Amino acid sequence: MTVELQPLILVIAALVAFVLLAVLVALALGLMRARRKLAALEQRFKPVLDVEAEIERLRAEAHRTITQALTEATGTLEKLRSETAQAETQLSTLRTDYKDKRTTYERLAAEVAIFDERLAFAEMGVYEPHFDFTDSEAYKAEILKVRGLQKELVAAGTAVVCPIEWAVDGSKAKGRTMTNRNIRLTLRAFNNECDAAIANARWNNINAMEKRIERASEQIDKLNESNKIFIGSEYAKLKLRELYLTHEHRERAKQEREERSEAARLAREEQKLLRDLERAQDEEARYERLLAKARAEAASFQGQKLEAFEAQIQVLERDLAEAHAKAERAQAMAERTRSGYVYIISNVGSFGADVVKIGLTRRLDPNDRVRELGDASVPFFFDTHAIIYSDDAPALERALHAEFNRGRINTENSRKEFFRVPSIDDVEAAVKRLAPASAFFRDVEAQEYRETLARRNAALSVSTDAKQSMFPEEL
Repeated sequence: MTVELQPLILVIAALVAFVLLAVLVALALGLMRARRKLAALEQRFKPVLDVEAEIERLRAEAHRTITQALTEATGTLEKLRSETAQAETQLSTLRTDYKDKRTTYERLAAEVAIFDERLAFAEMGVYEPHFDFTDSEAYKAEILKVRGLQKELVAAGTAVVCPIEWAVDGSKAKGRTMTNRNIRLTLRAFNNECDAAIANARWNNINAMEKRIERASEQIDKLNESNKIFIGSEYAKLKLRELYLTHEHRERAKQEREERSEAARLAREEQKLLRDLERAQDEEARYERLLAKARAEAASFQGQKLEAFEAQIQVLERDLAEAHAKAERAQAMAERTRSGYVYIISNVGSFGADVVKIGLTRRLDPNDRVRELGDASVPFFFDTHAIIYSDDAPALERALHAEFNRGRINTENSRKEFFRVPSIDDVEAAVKRLAPASAFFRDVEAQEYRETLARRNAALSVSTDAKQSMFPEEL
């Protein structure tokens, strides 16, 4: 049975193999057709596929670039953060260091300023007098008295004191010798500082010299702290008192010199008044002689000659009346010490439009004083607003000064009679109230000043035109 079936099995196997081969051939043909179709499709859609590939490539490259840039930026940011933190730490340290050093600088600058005579006005301070002696000799006597008290304290051993009894090498005698030497050294150092401060004291550094003495006492005591040697408070106060007295003595002596100068000026004016009186009297006598002579000669003439002499006599009588009035005025001013002229003048070119000078003169011609004030000391002449005669000129002058005392330019020297006024109207109102009969001239000529301004403006205009001509009007 088995043998009989073998041919059949072989046939079946052959058939199966043939079928499989046919299937494989069909599959191969189908695959080839599919590949040809795919190749055709790829050829057809090749541009689209190339763009997508480029896009993918660019995306990949962009991703790599962005990732690299982000990594670098992150590293840079971290580095900057680290550097910023380090800089902030350094800045904080610098601020602290600066604050400490500035504190040290301000302390040292304050100490140096005590010894520096070039003090700014803002730091100068205002010195209030400690004494009210009437003359410089009284100050000088008080200075000698204070120096005598200082010598007494030195002799008594209370100028510089040491409350501890030192021993050197077990010897109290050697300790006393050492202490006495240190006391003499301390006394010499303090006296030298005080003498230098007193010698250099002036109106603009008196407060600094006061601090210099106080600082010297503190520093010397600090240096001697280990030795327990100290400057006596009473001795230090006497040194400050000597400083005040010396400064006020110098200021008082300066005032006395100015007063003597003013007295000399008044004496010169008195002498000039007497000379003016003599000249006025001589002039009056001369006109009297001429008038008497003319009258005597007229008695022998008639007609036209007499009329001519009468006209001459009238002129001489008028001149004689003026000379007589001038002589009487000079006589009155020479006899009455309080009579005189109060003048109100201004100098726009020198001091500005809101400054006036209110002064007094006893000269027979007050304009002489105005002209004298406008000499070489100021660049322009003064203009006169009012010249007021008064039997009590000092009282009128004081009243006008009181009206504008708030605007006094020099508050330390009352003889500098310049005032800053709100307006010329206020000055006119004060004059009309205090001296109603006096004339007041509001307008000022200021001729030289205005001519100078005109010349400057003209020169400036020429200069400006010349500069403008250097550039073209259009480009």
